[in-house]
Amino acid sequence: MRTRQTYTTRRGGAVTQGGWSRNYNTVRHTPKTLGSVSNATIVGLLVLIVGLIYVSQGTQATNYDYQISEMESEIAELEAKKEDLAVERARLTSIASSENSTVAANMENAAVEGYAEE
Repeated sequence: MRTRQTYTTRRGGAVTQGGWSRNYNTVRHTPKTLGSVSNATIVGLLVLIVGLIYVSQGTQATNYDYQISEMESEIAELEAKKEDLAVERARLTSIASSENSTVAANMENAAVEGYAEE
């Protein structure tokens, strides 16, 4: 059987060693820490997440580049069509003005009269 020792605390109460006393916790709490494997796993996951964010941002920038190049090619195509339409308009305008011209009305129709002989 265990012997009990009694001692006096600063507050004046008597405490017995080896047994349970009043107003003291009977559970010992120890701080819990993560092991080296858990720490390595957490660091690896953080690096993976940051890498995925970096790659997604790079992909987004490349996507914007493709959209810009598509728009620039569309603009160039529309400008070429605009120039073609301007040439067509000038041609149609010149035909209409030549039909109404008095100089063109006084001209003779071209016909082959003959070939020059030596």
